[in-house]
Amino acid sequence: MLVPTGVLLGVLVLWELIWRVFSVPQFVVPLPSGILVETWQWRGYLLWHGWVTLYETLGGFALSIAVGTPLAVMIVYSPTLRRAVYPLLVVTQSVPKVAIAPVLLLLLGAGQTSKIVVAFLVAFFPIVVDTATGLAATPPELLDLSRSYRASAFKTFMKVRFPMALPFFFSGLKVAVTLSVIGAVVGEFVGSDQGLGYVIVSATSYWKSNLAFAAMLLLAVMAIGLFALVELAERLVCPWFAFSRERADEGVRL
Repeated sequence: MLVPTGVLLGVLVLWELIWRVFSVPQFVVPLPSGILVETWQWRGYLLWHGWVTLYETLGGFALSIAVGTPLAVMIVYSPTLRRAVYPLLVVTQSVPKVAIAPVLLLLLGAGQTSKIVVAFLVAFFPIVVDTATGLAATPPELLDLSRSYRASAFKTFMKVRFPMALPFFFSGLKVAVTLSVIGAVVGEFVGSDQGLGYVIVSATSYWKSNLAFAAMLLLAVMAIGLFALVELAERLVCPWFAFSRERADEGVRL
């Protein structure tokens, strides 16, 4: 953690020095020190709106897992379903969510439900793709071994396919959880009276760039924290993969 922390601190110090030397207007791009001061002054306001965004993010993330994981299993086990559904998934992912958000706002209202759905639409695709890739990448010799023991399809899935796909599944979760934050904020940009996306829109409307950057700072902390929690869950659920990855990193450094 020392190297990225040092680089970040160096960038912030350089940012502060350049803006002070060249007298850049702070209402355009504020100073890092001003952002920190504004964050502390508005801490209660930002935390309340942050909880709203966190709720929408976790709701969309949980929905993407509940829908994406079974869909990935069905795609792997049914070639017909894969040919029918997979192109539609690609089309769904290709449509900009900024264009879908206003439609969902009209259909579902301006409440948190529409933001959760936007977060779900952004996040579920990597879960489907990565989980399906992991299930399909099971070594054939393990499947042959399972068949030789006359294991049922369900037991083969639970004992062989799904454990082998767990690293892929968690890779999709790490991408999806950060995308869920983006989806929730996009929904708040389109129409909301609460959440960090609303704070950014309202702050920039009144040229309060310090407050807008403070909200973005809180969003970054939220995304990093959620990513770290998913990585911790990965280490607890499949520690063998984390250990092998660390050994591989050590080998590269050597």
